[in-house]
Amino acid sequence: MASSSSHHIRNIFVFDGSSPGKEKEFLESANHLGQVLAERKIHLVYGGGSLGLIGGVSIVAFLGGSQVLGVIPKALAKGDIIGKTIGEELQVSTMSDRMNAMFNHADAFIALPGGLGTLKEIFHISYWAQLHIHHKPIGLLNVNGFYDKLLSFLDHVVEQEFLTSSA
Repeated sequence: MASSSSHHIRNIFVFDGSSPGKEKEFLESANHLGQVLAERKIHLVYGGGSLGLIGGVSIVAFLGGSQVLGVIPKALAKGDIIGKTIGEELQVSTMSDRMNAMFNHADAFIALPGGLGTLKEIFHISYWAQLHIHHKPIGLLNVNGFYDKLLSFLDHVVEQEFLTSSA
């Protein structure tokens, strides 16, 4: 979904993996995205932590001068599951509260490669757009064709008339 000229992106919600993934380009792309956010003075909203691709984006953006907000459920904040949150940390009670808080702090969304959590967030935000809950831009950073098969599957869902092509 393209943004209108009157829509200025100040805060972007980035979802991506807490693993660096198999290919070096994944982490390179995460680091580059963090750099671009900092250069453009765009603030990062993310799910907290500092491991994997999440760490790449958040650390580089933070060191480059972007404001960084990690939204994390209290249960995850107590453990060492995702690493230390970079920047400001907002603790919430549940994963649903986390999604709502990240959504409310973001003007746009972008997904880097990731696992089930990343896919859940992509579908959650996309479903809300389909329901017209928001009209914020959503993008996939399709590093090395990571999302090609997902996009093919979504084309199949459209062909089977479970999803409109406009969605």
